[in-house]
Amino acid sequence: MNKAQFWEPAGGMSVQCHLCPHNCIIQENRHGICKIRVNKEGILYAREYGRVVSMSIDPMEKKPLYHFYPGSDILSVGANGCNFSCEFCQNWQVSQYDQPTRYVAPEELINVALKHQSVGIAYTYTEPLIWFEYVYDCSKLANEKGLKNVLVTNGYINPKPARELLPYIDALNIDLKSIDPDFYVNLCGGKIEPVKAFIKQASKQAHVELTNLVIPTKNDSDDQLDELCRFVASVDENIPLHFSAYFPQYKMDVPRTPVETLLKARKIAQKYLRYVYLGNVHTSVGTNTVCPGCGALLIERNGYDTHLKNIHNGRCGQCNKSIPIAGV
Repeated sequence: MNKAQFWEPAGGMSVQCHLCPHNCIIQENRHGICKIRVNKEGILYAREYGRVVSMSIDPMEKKPLYHFYPGSDILSVGANGCNFSCEFCQNWQVSQYDQPTRYVAPEELINVALKHQSVGIAYTYTEPLIWFEYVYDCSKLANEKGLKNVLVTNGYINPKPARELLPYIDALNIDLKSIDPDFYVNLCGGKIEPVKAFIKQASKQAHVELTNLVIPTKNDSDDQLDELCRFVASVDENIPLHFSAYFPQYKMDVPRTPVETLLKARKIAQKYLRYVYLGNVHTSVGTNTVCPGCGALLIERNGYDTHLKNIHNGRCGQCNKSIPIAGV
Protein backbone atom coordinates (compact mmCIF):
# COMPACT_ATOMS: atom_id res chain seq x y z
CA MET A 1 0.00 0.00 0.00
CA ASN A 2 1.16 3.53 -0.79
CA LYS A 3 0.21 6.59 1.20
CA ALA A 4 -2.72 8.32 -0.45
CA GLN A 5 -2.95 11.93 -1.55
CA PHE A 6 -5.77 14.42 -0.91
CA TRP A 7 -6.89 13.72 2.64
CA GLU A 8 -6.75 15.24 6.11
CA PRO A 9 -7.23 14.12 9.72
CA ALA A 10 -10.88 14.22 10.78
CA GLY A 11 -10.62 13.85 14.56
CA GLY A 12 -9.43 10.93 16.61
CA MET A 13 -8.11 8.29 14.25
CA SER A 14 -10.54 9.20 11.47
CA VAL A 15 -9.53 10.77 8.16
CA GLN A 16 -11.41 12.57 5.41
CA CYS A 17 -10.59 11.77 1.79
CA HIS A 18 -10.85 14.63 -0.71
CA LEU A 19 -10.08 12.77 -3.94
CA CYS A 20 -13.67 12.58 -5.15
CA PRO A 21 -16.91 14.44 -4.33
CA HIS A 22 -17.98 11.79 -1.82
CA ASN A 23 -15.39 13.32 0.55
CA CYS A 24 -15.63 10.17 2.69
CA ILE A 25 -14.92 10.34 6.40
CA ILE A 26 -13.20 7.02 7.04
CA GLN A 27 -12.84 5.42 10.45
CA GLU A 28 -9.69 3.49 11.40
CA ASN A 29 -9.40 0.11 9.65
CA ARG A 30 -12.25 1.02 7.28
CA HIS A 31 -12.30 2.00 3.62
CA GLY A 32 -14.09 4.65 1.60
CA ILE A 33 -16.96 4.12 -0.83
CA CYS A 34 -14.43 3.23 -3.54
CA LYS A 35 -13.20 0.30 -1.40
CA ILE A 36 -9.53 0.90 -2.17
CA ARG A 37 -8.65 3.91 0.01
CA VAL A 38 -8.05 2.59 3.52
CA ASN A 39 -7.44 4.20 6.92
CA LYS A 40 -4.60 2.52 8.82
CA GLU A 41 -3.70 4.08 12.17
CA GLY A 42 -5.00 7.50 11.13
CA ILE A 43 -3.23 7.54 7.75
CA LEU A 44 -5.00 7.10 4.42
CA TYR A 45 -3.47 4.56 2.07
CA ALA A 46 -4.11 3.62 -1.56
CA ARG A 47 -4.62 -0.10 -1.07
CA GLU A 48 -4.57 -1.10 -4.73
CA TYR A 49 -1.51 0.87 -5.87
CA GLY A 50 -0.10 -1.03 -8.84
CA ARG A 51 -2.47 -3.96 -8.32
CA VAL A 52 -3.67 -4.75 -11.85
CA VAL A 53 -6.83 -6.83 -12.27
CA SER A 54 -6.81 -6.78 -16.06
CA MET A 55 -4.30 -5.90 -18.81
CA SER A 56 -4.80 -6.17 -22.56
CA ILE A 57 -3.95 -4.59 -25.90
CA ASP A 58 -7.21 -3.09 -27.16
CA PRO A 59 -8.30 -1.16 -30.24
CA MET A 60 -8.60 2.55 -29.48
CA GLU A 61 -12.18 2.34 -30.75
CA LYS A 62 -13.06 -0.02 -27.88
CA LYS A 63 -12.58 2.73 -25.26
CA PRO A 64 -14.51 4.16 -27.22
CA LEU A 65 -12.38 6.89 -28.76
CA TYR A 66 -13.16 7.58 -32.42
CA HIS A 67 -11.31 10.89 -32.82
CA PHE A 68 -8.03 9.98 -31.12
CA TYR A 69 -5.46 7.98 -33.08
CA PRO A 70 -8.14 6.00 -34.92
CA GLY A 71 -7.14 2.47 -35.88
CA SER A 72 -4.35 2.27 -33.31
CA ASP A 73 -3.90 -0.19 -30.44
CA ILE A 74 -3.42 0.83 -26.83
CA LEU A 75 -2.29 -1.03 -23.72
CA SER A 76 -5.27 -1.05 -21.34
CA VAL A 77 -5.15 -1.67 -17.58
CA GLY A 78 -7.56 -1.56 -14.68
CA ALA A 79 -7.87 -2.18 -10.95
CA ASN A 80 -10.54 -3.34 -8.53
CA GLY A 81 -13.07 -0.85 -7.24
CA CYS A 82 -15.25 2.12 -8.17
CA ASN A 83 -16.63 5.19 -6.41
CA PHE A 84 -20.05 4.59 -7.99
CA SER A 85 -22.45 1.71 -7.39
CA CYS A 86 -24.43 1.77 -10.63
CA GLU A 87 -27.25 -0.76 -10.57
CA PHE A 88 -26.72 -1.37 -14.30
CA CYS A 89 -22.91 -1.69 -14.17
CA GLN A 90 -21.67 -3.57 -17.24
CA ASN A 91 -18.43 -4.57 -15.47
CA TRP A 92 -19.68 -5.18 -11.94
CA GLN A 93 -17.56 -8.27 -11.29
CA VAL A 94 -14.46 -6.08 -10.84
CA SER A 95 -15.99 -2.71 -10.00
CA GLN A 96 -18.06 -3.99 -7.06
CA TYR A 97 -16.05 -7.03 -5.91
CA ASP A 98 -12.38 -7.80 -5.45
CA GLN A 99 -10.79 -10.05 -8.06
CA PRO A 100 -7.24 -11.47 -8.09
CA THR A 101 -4.53 -8.99 -9.06
CA ARG A 102 -0.82 -8.86 -9.68
CA TYR A 103 1.54 -6.00 -8.95
CA VAL A 104 2.87 -4.10 -11.96
CA ALA A 105 5.34 -1.32 -11.15
CA PRO A 106 4.95 1.90 -13.16
CA GLU A 107 8.26 1.27 -14.91
CA GLU A 108 7.14 -2.21 -15.91
CA LEU A 109 3.86 -0.91 -17.30
CA ILE A 110 5.67 1.63 -19.47
CA ASN A 111 8.06 -1.07 -20.70
CA VAL A 112 5.14 -3.33 -21.66
CA ALA A 113 3.58 -0.50 -23.66
CA LEU A 114 6.85 0.18 -25.46
CA LYS A 115 7.49 -3.50 -26.12
CA HIS A 116 4.11 -3.89 -27.81
CA GLN A 117 4.49 -0.62 -29.73
CA SER A 118 1.34 0.72 -28.13
CA VAL A 119 0.41 4.32 -28.81
CA GLY A 120 0.10 4.70 -25.05
CA ILE A 121 -1.71 3.48 -21.95
CA ALA A 122 -5.45 3.50 -21.26
CA TYR A 123 -6.56 3.40 -17.63
CA THR A 124 -9.94 1.73 -17.93
CA TYR A 125 -12.19 -1.28 -17.20
CA THR A 126 -13.20 0.02 -13.75
CA GLU A 127 -12.74 3.56 -12.40
CA PRO A 128 -9.18 4.83 -12.88
CA LEU A 129 -9.58 8.06 -10.92
CA ILE A 130 -9.77 6.18 -7.60
CA TRP A 131 -6.42 4.64 -8.65
CA PHE A 132 -5.11 8.19 -8.67
CA GLU A 133 -1.62 7.74 -7.25
CA TYR A 134 -0.74 4.91 -9.62
CA VAL A 135 -2.29 6.59 -12.66
CA TYR A 136 -0.45 9.81 -11.83
CA ASP A 137 2.93 8.08 -11.49
CA CYS A 138 2.44 6.03 -14.65
CA SER A 139 1.18 8.99 -16.65
CA LYS A 140 4.24 11.08 -15.82
CA LEU A 141 6.58 8.26 -16.87
CA ALA A 142 4.57 7.54 -20.01
CA ASN A 143 4.61 11.20 -20.94
CA GLU A 144 8.41 11.27 -20.65
CA LYS A 145 8.63 8.28 -23.02
CA GLY A 146 6.36 9.86 -25.64
CA LEU A 147 3.39 7.61 -24.86
CA LYS A 148 -0.19 8.88 -24.78
CA ASN A 149 -2.32 8.61 -21.65
CA VAL A 150 -6.04 7.86 -21.86
CA LEU A 151 -8.67 7.81 -19.11
CA VAL A 152 -11.98 5.97 -19.43
CA THR A 153 -13.82 7.34 -16.45
CA ASN A 154 -17.06 8.30 -14.73
CA GLY A 155 -15.58 11.76 -14.18
CA TYR A 156 -16.24 11.79 -10.44
CA ILE A 157 -13.25 13.66 -9.07
CA ASN A 158 -12.68 16.90 -7.18
CA PRO A 159 -11.19 19.86 -9.06
CA LYS A 160 -7.84 19.97 -7.23
CA PRO A 161 -6.68 16.40 -7.95
CA ALA A 162 -8.06 16.80 -11.48
CA ARG A 163 -5.84 19.85 -11.96
CA GLU A 164 -2.79 17.84 -10.93
CA LEU A 165 -3.52 14.88 -13.21
CA LEU A 166 -4.90 16.46 -16.38
CA PRO A 167 -1.59 17.95 -17.62
CA TYR A 168 -0.40 14.36 -18.20
CA ILE A 169 -3.62 13.10 -19.82
CA ASP A 170 -4.03 13.24 -23.60
CA ALA A 171 -7.56 11.91 -24.05
CA LEU A 172 -10.60 10.89 -22.03
CA ASN A 173 -13.85 9.09 -22.60
CA ILE A 174 -16.15 10.25 -19.82
CA ASP A 175 -19.44 8.56 -18.99
CA LEU A 176 -22.30 11.03 -18.89
CA LYS A 177 -24.81 8.56 -17.55
CA SER A 178 -27.84 10.84 -17.66
CA ILE A 179 -28.69 14.51 -17.49
CA ASP A 180 -31.12 13.82 -14.61
CA PRO A 181 -29.69 14.49 -11.12
CA ASP A 182 -32.07 11.91 -9.59
CA PHE A 183 -30.70 9.23 -11.92
CA TYR A 184 -27.21 9.76 -10.48
CA VAL A 185 -28.43 9.75 -6.89
CA ASN A 186 -30.80 6.79 -7.13
CA LEU A 187 -29.06 4.51 -9.64
CA CYS A 188 -25.37 5.44 -9.38
CA GLY A 189 -24.80 6.61 -5.83
CA GLY A 190 -23.36 9.96 -6.85
CA LYS A 191 -24.18 13.47 -8.06
CA ILE A 192 -24.26 14.84 -11.58
CA GLU A 193 -22.87 18.34 -11.05
CA PRO A 194 -19.27 17.26 -10.32
CA VAL A 195 -19.33 15.15 -13.49
CA LYS A 196 -20.51 18.08 -15.58
CA ALA A 197 -17.85 20.28 -13.99
CA PHE A 198 -15.12 17.73 -14.77
CA ILE A 199 -16.26 17.46 -18.40
CA LYS A 200 -15.85 21.22 -18.73
CA GLN A 201 -12.50 21.15 -16.93
CA ALA A 202 -11.07 18.25 -18.93
CA SER A 203 -12.24 19.56 -22.30
CA LYS A 204 -10.05 22.63 -21.85
CA GLN A 205 -6.88 20.52 -21.47
CA ALA A 206 -7.31 17.25 -23.37
CA HIS A 207 -9.25 15.49 -26.09
CA VAL A 208 -12.66 14.47 -24.68
CA GLU A 209 -15.35 12.11 -25.93
CA LEU A 210 -18.50 11.20 -24.02
CA THR A 211 -20.50 8.00 -23.68
CA ASN A 212 -24.14 7.72 -22.68
CA LEU A 213 -25.49 4.25 -21.92
CA VAL A 214 -29.12 4.49 -23.03
CA ILE A 215 -31.38 2.54 -20.65
CA PRO A 216 -35.05 2.12 -21.58
CA THR A 217 -37.46 3.95 -19.23
CA LYS A 218 -34.55 5.30 -17.15
CA ASN A 219 -32.76 7.94 -19.24
CA ASP A 220 -34.15 7.63 -22.76
CA SER A 221 -37.00 10.15 -22.91
CA ASP A 222 -36.86 12.71 -25.71
CA ASP A 223 -36.67 15.57 -23.20
CA GLN A 224 -33.77 14.01 -21.28
CA LEU A 225 -31.82 13.21 -24.43
CA ASP A 226 -32.40 16.70 -25.79
CA GLU A 227 -31.21 18.32 -22.56
CA LEU A 228 -28.15 16.07 -22.41
CA CYS A 229 -27.16 16.94 -25.96
CA ARG A 230 -27.68 20.64 -25.38
CA PHE A 231 -25.35 20.46 -22.38
CA VAL A 232 -22.65 18.72 -24.44
CA ALA A 233 -22.99 21.31 -27.20
CA SER A 234 -22.68 24.10 -24.62
CA VAL A 235 -19.23 22.73 -23.80
CA ASP A 236 -18.19 22.08 -27.42
CA GLU A 237 -20.28 20.99 -30.40
CA ASN A 238 -17.25 19.05 -31.70
CA ILE A 239 -17.19 16.64 -28.73
CA PRO A 240 -17.95 13.15 -30.08
CA LEU A 241 -20.93 11.62 -28.27
CA HIS A 242 -21.35 7.84 -28.19
CA PHE A 243 -24.78 6.43 -27.45
CA SER A 244 -24.28 2.86 -26.24
CA ALA A 245 -26.80 0.05 -25.98
CA TYR A 246 -27.54 -1.26 -22.49
CA PHE A 247 -27.93 -4.97 -21.71
CA PRO A 248 -29.36 -6.32 -18.42
CA GLN A 249 -26.52 -6.57 -15.89
CA TYR A 250 -25.87 -6.62 -12.16
CA LYS A 251 -29.02 -5.43 -10.35
CA MET A 252 -31.02 -4.17 -13.31
CA ASP A 253 -33.24 -6.40 -15.44
CA VAL A 254 -34.81 -3.78 -17.71
CA PRO A 255 -34.92 -5.22 -21.27
CA ARG A 256 -32.03 -4.31 -23.59
CA THR A 257 -32.00 -1.06 -25.56
CA PRO A 258 -33.83 -1.31 -28.90
CA VAL A 259 -31.88 -0.13 -31.93
CA GLU A 260 -34.74 2.24 -32.67
CA THR A 261 -34.08 4.06 -29.38
CA LEU A 262 -30.43 4.60 -30.29
CA LEU A 263 -31.39 5.89 -33.72
CA LYS A 264 -33.81 8.32 -32.06
CA ALA A 265 -31.11 9.50 -29.67
CA ARG A 266 -28.71 10.06 -32.56
CA LYS A 267 -31.29 12.08 -34.49
CA ILE A 268 -31.88 14.31 -31.46
CA ALA A 269 -28.15 14.76 -30.90
CA GLN A 270 -27.47 15.71 -34.50
CA LYS A 271 -29.48 18.89 -33.96
CA TYR A 272 -26.69 20.10 -31.67
CA LEU A 273 -23.55 18.03 -32.22
CA ARG A 274 -21.36 17.33 -35.25
CA TYR A 275 -20.19 13.83 -34.37
CA VAL A 276 -22.63 11.27 -32.94
CA TYR A 277 -21.92 7.55 -32.82
CA LEU A 278 -23.75 4.38 -31.79
CA GLY A 279 -22.05 1.57 -29.91
CA ASN A 280 -22.61 -1.89 -28.48
CA VAL A 281 -25.05 -2.64 -31.30
CA HIS A 282 -24.89 -3.95 -34.87
CA THR A 283 -25.96 -1.17 -37.22
CA SER A 284 -24.59 0.50 -40.32
CA VAL A 285 -25.65 3.88 -38.94
CA GLY A 286 -23.53 5.86 -36.51
CA THR A 287 -20.27 4.01 -37.04
CA ASN A 288 -18.42 6.04 -39.69
CA THR A 289 -16.97 9.53 -39.42
CA VAL A 290 -18.14 11.92 -42.11
CA CYS A 291 -17.17 15.52 -42.78
CA PRO A 292 -19.78 17.87 -41.26
CA GLY A 293 -19.02 20.31 -44.07
CA CYS A 294 -19.35 18.32 -47.29
CA GLY A 295 -20.44 14.86 -46.11
CA ALA A 296 -17.35 13.05 -47.38
CA LEU A 297 -16.56 9.69 -45.77
CA LEU A 298 -13.48 10.28 -43.61
CA ILE A 299 -13.19 7.11 -41.52
CA GLU A 300 -14.95 3.83 -42.22
CA ARG A 301 -15.55 1.38 -39.37
CA ASN A 302 -16.80 -2.18 -39.27
CA GLY A 303 -16.71 -3.17 -35.62
CA TYR A 304 -13.14 -2.44 -34.55
CA ASP A 305 -11.86 -2.65 -38.12
CA THR A 306 -11.01 0.97 -38.96
CA HIS A 307 -9.96 2.47 -42.29
CA LEU A 308 -8.91 6.07 -42.92
CA LYS A 309 -10.50 7.10 -46.19
CA ASN A 310 -10.39 10.79 -46.94
CA ILE A 311 -8.65 12.63 -44.12
CA HIS A 312 -5.16 14.06 -44.29
CA ASN A 313 -3.28 16.07 -41.66
CA GLY A 314 -6.50 16.65 -39.75
CA ARG A 315 -8.41 17.97 -42.75
CA CYS A 316 -11.12 16.65 -45.03
CA GLY A 317 -9.52 15.53 -48.25
CA GLN A 318 -12.53 16.79 -50.25
CA CYS A 319 -13.33 20.24 -48.88
CA ASN A 320 -10.25 20.89 -46.69
CA LYS A 321 -12.35 21.50 -43.57
CA SER A 322 -10.43 21.13 -40.30
CA ILE A 323 -11.55 17.97 -38.49
CA PRO A 324 -10.83 17.63 -34.73
CA ILE A 325 -9.22 14.19 -34.86
CA ALA A 326 -5.82 13.55 -33.27
CA GLY A 327 -3.26 11.27 -34.85
CA VAL A 328 -4.33 11.46 -38.52
